Amino acid sequence: MPKVPFWVFILIAILYFCAVGIDTMDVDASQYAEISREMMQSGDYLHVYDRGMEYLDKPPFLFWANALSMKVFGVNNFAYKFPSILLALLALYATYRLARLLYNESIGRIAALVLATCQGMFLMTNDVRCDTILMGWVITSIWLIQEWISYHRLRDLLLGCAAISFGMMTKGPIALMVPVFCFASDWVLKGQWKNFFRPAYLLGLIIIAVLLIPMSIGLYQQFDLHPEKSVNGMTGVSGLRFFYWSQSFGRITGESPWKNDVDLSFLLQNMVWSFLPWIFLFLPAIVINIIQLARQRFQLHPYQEWITTGGFLLSYLALGSSAYQLPHYIFVAFPLAAIITAKLLYELIEERKHSGVHKVMQPFLIVLSALLLLVVFVLIFYVFPADLLFIAVWVAGIAAWFFLAFRKTLTGKMLWLPAACMIIINVFITLHIYPSLLKYEVGAVAGKYIHERAISTENIFVYKMEDPLNALHFYAQGVIKGTGGIESADGGSYLLTMESGLNDLKDKGVAFDIVKQGQFFKVSELTPEFLNPKTREKATKIYYLVKLK
Repeated sequence: MPKVPFWVFILIAILYFCAVGIDTMDVDASQYAEISREMMQSGDYLHVYDRGMEYLDKPPFLFWANALSMKVFGVNNFAYKFPSILLALLALYATYRLARLLYNESIGRIAALVLATCQGMFLMTNDVRCDTILMGWVITSIWLIQEWISYHRLRDLLLGCAAISFGMMTKGPIALMVPVFCFASDWVLKGQWKNFFRPAYLLGLIIIAVLLIPMSIGLYQQFDLHPEKSVNGMTGVSGLRFFYWSQSFGRITGESPWKNDVDLSFLLQNMVWSFLPWIFLFLPAIVINIIQLARQRFQLHPYQEWITTGGFLLSYLALGSSAYQLPHYIFVAFPLAAIITAKLLYELIEERKHSGVHKVMQPFLIVLSALLLLVVFVLIFYVFPADLLFIAVWVAGIAAWFFLAFRKTLTGKMLWLPAACMIIINVFITLHIYPSLLKYEVGAVAGKYIHERAISTENIFVYKMEDPLNALHFYAQGVIKGTGGIESADGGSYLLTMESGLNDLKDKGVAFDIVKQGQFFKVSELTPEFLNPKTREKATKIYYLVKLK
């Protein structure tokens, strides 16, 4: 089987960067964008505020990176997404290097391709949250520490520990725990107890501690020094304790108030779509690895590794034990899943092992790819009809896919066809479906209108709007604080409202002009009624931006 060519990753990187033209999506991404904008505007990088209010939820690295990006590129989609896309590309490179170190060049490239083309990766580079950067730092730390173990270069350990600290500043202690899970499981099964006690670890811990000082100072100043502040309805909140304990471990011990009562299978259920299409190879790969270990009486040979499988399983158990889970929490372990999957693909295609798995999975993956292409066909021809240019590109993409499918000399079709499918469908999801959807996000649309017409955000009020509107502040490039009753708005003010708000204005005899109106829908919660063009109007609601006379 030929190696995955480098130009494929260039193509995927270009596709990732195409996402910078898409507006941020409510609720989380647009909230983080606004926090970053406020940080850039204030120049205060130690203390975090959300629309002027105290913010204690996510660590500050995402906001630091985006605020600096906005300082260079301005307040726009590109500036917000650019740091995360760079870290996504770093994750691909680190995954390749780690897989190459553990196995060989071919598995390294396959692992990078598997990670690059899973659906979650395309989502992470568009609907940008903390997880893209977290994943990049965590897999980089694992790769570098394994480099140190293999070649004894101290700089690799120190750089790996620096990556851990950046990960902790992105989403807390999970950035430390995943590498610990990886190496601890491998060393235990190999009986390499000396690896747990090395003097060099002290230097690594010092690096982590020193790099965490700025974040810790900011937390202490903003919250620990001010117990009188109310945070999430509570006073006496310690910012340091929140980040180093409550936000992560507190969800397992029950200390954290965040709960959504999902079980251990929740993250796996969501991997069915987020690690698509490779989830159907990953699951048998995990089972094969566990069976092999059991047959060896839970003892590994020196040339074997359990960094990826053990690291993934322990990370999954830790994340799945949390009382509050969201689908993207497992993204941090996707590079490990990609390496596990790549190893099985290499064995199936190159070494011709597991013939039964190959016999079932190759036709299954080809049929699955064809079905995914059919779904996107329906989206671009019926749900959100595309123009002639997109249709021409679609025809070219389908022709290329069928060329690969019917090329008799092509080996490894169970790798190439699903990968090609994911690239093709995400060209259209990125360049056509998302832009079509986000026309219905009132916060972004209204916010851009406000900014383009230089309407002062001090003069805008929101009244009876059934939408989170996090994007409104970011695209208006100013915090819109007017959320009270219409009595607080005077002549010349603007009101963003719905039909019920207009009726209130009429009942009170307030004269107004409608300057903009449109349909809106919460695009992160799609429904069949909305996706059907014939019933979409029933699913959407009307917003109005009015100017009071």
